[in-house]
Amino acid sequence: MRAKRHRAHGLHRAERIWRDGADPVDLWIELLHGNQLEPLAMLAYTVAQDFEDDQFTLGRPPREDIEKLYGLQVHELAVFGSLEERALVQTRRGNTVLVEGDAFFLPDMRATHYRREHVKTTIAIDVIDPNARRLGYFHHSGYHLLHGDDYDGVLGTSTAHDAASTGATGTTQGQALFPHVEFVKRARESLGGTPLAEASADLLCAHLLRRPMHNPISRWRSAFPAHVETMLERGEAYARPYASHVMRQLGGNFELLAHYLEWMREQGFDIPVTTHVGARAIASEAMALQCRLARALANGQADLCDASFDIMEAAYERVVPTLAAIVC
Repeated sequence: MRAKRHRAHGLHRAERIWRDGADPVDLWIELLHGNQLEPLAMLAYTVAQDFEDDQFTLGRPPREDIEKLYGLQVHELAVFGSLEERALVQTRRGNTVLVEGDAFFLPDMRATHYRREHVKTTIAIDVIDPNARRLGYFHHSGYHLLHGDDYDGVLGTSTAHDAASTGATGTTQGQALFPHVEFVKRARESLGGTPLAEASADLLCAHLLRRPMHNPISRWRSAFPAHVETMLERGEAYARPYASHVMRQLGGNFELLAHYLEWMREQGFDIPVTTHVGARAIASEAMALQCRLARALANGQADLCDASFDIMEAAYERVVPTLAAIVC
């Protein structure tokens, strides 16, 4: 299987400000890289991130971008009979199956959720060996293998076998519902070299036309005092997921944007260095704000982190509006 020869993409091997960015894009980075494709080209969408009043938009590469750049189509997979059967059909066709799985059964989550708690996460399965009860999958920043009870847990094979013995189906009362499943198939050859970079530049322009009408960091700043009060009232159980969906989403997104802009410069596009620097400043300061806020909350204080917001607001203006003025 692939695990012995797969080496994580440079984005996941280099030192990062946000080691764990957005799960969907991290998965796609490794899935594309594992198929000898350049994932940096898909990151144009990062310029369109917005603040949604209580969180930042989750970083997820649009399906249309994936198809335009790499010739890959993503389709929903109808599951009947068993998930194992449907996934086996697709992987034998050379397709990859995207499964909303349970981190409880994923060995690569050993440091956090594996065999500890049930948390939803998406994996990309490309190889299944039903006889050995093994499968290979992309997840987060790498490629991994699992087997045995973990195989049964991810694919629900024990549940499927129990249902078969009683004549039950996937929609029968008392049977667990199938997870959301998609599959990735190749519709045409991927672009490469200059055509890939030019197509990515077109996508950058398209996403800049979708950019927020107002600085999303300024909008977050306006809502932040009320958010801090809520965190003080509800404690760490609320503050931890808040940090994940706000600071991590913002910082991880702009760190990827910084890498993308640097890649575009390497492809010969006249992208100002100030945009790359500004995107990285947002990523770095979002981390600083997270740490500063955590200390304040631990002491029961309402720190509004004005210095961090000053830096990030100004940096955003040097990045997205500047790119829009140049590219579109």
